[in-house]
Amino acid sequence: MLISDKFPRYTEYNPKVPVWCITPNGSGLHRFFDTSPVSPSGRYVSVLRMPDSDRTNRAGEAAEVILIDLHTAEENVIAQTFGWEYQLGANINWGADDHSLFFNDVDTETWEPNIVCIDPISGKKRRLEGSIYRISPDGSQIICANSTAMRRTQDGYGVVIPDEQVPCNFGFRADDGLFMTDTRTGKRKLVVSIREIFERARPQIDKTPYEHGECYGFHCKYNPQGSRLIFTMRWFHTEEPQPWNKIRQGLEYWVLTMKPDGSDIHVAVGPEQWRKGGHHINWFPDGENLSMNLNIHGDKQLKLVRVRYDGTNLCAISDIVPGSGHPTVHVDGRYILTDTYAGEPTAFGDGTIPLRWIDLQTHTEQTLVRVNVAHPASKLNGSLRVDAHPAWGHRHIVFNGYVNGNRRVFLADLGEVLRG
Repeated sequence: MLISDKFPRYTEYNPKVPVWCITPNGSGLHRFFDTSPVSPSGRYVSVLRMPDSDRTNRAGEAAEVILIDLHTAEENVIAQTFGWEYQLGANINWGADDHSLFFNDVDTETWEPNIVCIDPISGKKRRLEGSIYRISPDGSQIICANSTAMRRTQDGYGVVIPDEQVPCNFGFRADDGLFMTDTRTGKRKLVVSIREIFERARPQIDKTPYEHGECYGFHCKYNPQGSRLIFTMRWFHTEEPQPWNKIRQGLEYWVLTMKPDGSDIHVAVGPEQWRKGGHHINWFPDGENLSMNLNIHGDKQLKLVRVRYDGTNLCAISDIVPGSGHPTVHVDGRYILTDTYAGEPTAFGDGTIPLRWIDLQTHTEQTLVRVNVAHPASKLNGSLRVDAHPAWGHRHIVFNGYVNGNRRVFLADLGEVLRG
C-alpha cells in the first residue's frame, strides 16, 4: 500500500509503528473494529464527516461520505447521507471491489431507511431496500437489524428518524429480527424473527422471564468464510411509554450464531454469562470460534475469551493479559489487536489509550500507538465518545482519535511488527 507523504505523520508518544493522520483537513469517523475502511485494492479509505462533534444528530440532518486517496492524499465528498449516528456513522462497507461502496441513508419524506451503493470513482448510485450493518465477504448479501429501533437500547449505531416513528417491540415480534438485502436485486427479506429465535435457538431459551418486555436486534457480523453469522439481541423491561438508550439500565443480552439462511441457531453467550460483565464479540479467523471481553470468573476482571459458535468450550484466551476495548484476533492466530476505553484499567488515565498488541504465545503485550480519545462532549451523551475501533486493512490498521480538538482518523503500518 502506497501512502502519500502529504499526509502528516502522527508522532505523539513515539509510536512503535509509522502512523499518518488521513483526515488532517477536518473531522472524520471510520466505522467499527470488524470492517476495513480500506478499499479492496488498498488505494482508498472511506470515512464519514459529521456536521457537529458536540451534539447528537437530529432526524433529517446530513453528513458527508468522504473518499480519501491514499496515493495522492486527495479527499473528495462523494455523497451525503441522512442515515447515520455518532458511533458507527453510516455503517460504510466496501463491496467486492473499489467500485462498490455501501452506506445507510434515510428518505426524509417517508422516513424509511435505504441502502446506497455508490461507485466512488464514477459517482454512479443505486438504492437498495433496508439498512446495512455488515456485508458478506463476497459482497453479495447485506445483513442488519432494525436500524430505526436501535436507539431504544443504545444511541449511536443505527439511523435517526423522528422519535414518534421509532417502533416499539413489545413481546416476541414476528415482523422484526435479522434482515438481509441481496446486493444484486436490491430486495430485502426477514431472515429470522425475534419470535423464531426464542422458539428455535439451542440451548432453548426460557421465554417466561421475557414475556413482558421489549426485545431488539443489534450487532450482526459474518464470519470470514461467509458460512455463519453473529446476531445479538437486547431485552429490557420497562413501563415507560417511550424508552430510549437503555444501555445502562439492566439490559439482558444474547449472542446468537446461525447459518446465513437463519437455520441452526445457537446461543453462544447468554444473559447468565453476560450479567457478569463483558462486551464486543468478533469472529476468530477460523470462522468457528468467537472472541469477546468477558468477566468469565465473575470477579470483575475482564478476560479475553474464546467460545465456540454453539456456546461450548468457553475459556479464557489468556489469564495473564486482561481484556479491553475492541479485540480482533489476527489471521495468524498468534496476536490480538485491541484498544481500550478511556475508563478501563488498561488506559493511561489522562484521556489517552493504548493500541495493544498482544502476543498469545508469550502472554505479553506492547503499546503500538498511544492516542487521545477524550472528547468533552461525551459527558453530555455517551454516543459522542470517540472509540478508536482499530480495524485491519491489509497489513495496516485504521483507527479513530480525538487530537488537536477534533475527531481524526489515522492509519498505521504494522508490517514491521508482523514480521517479528
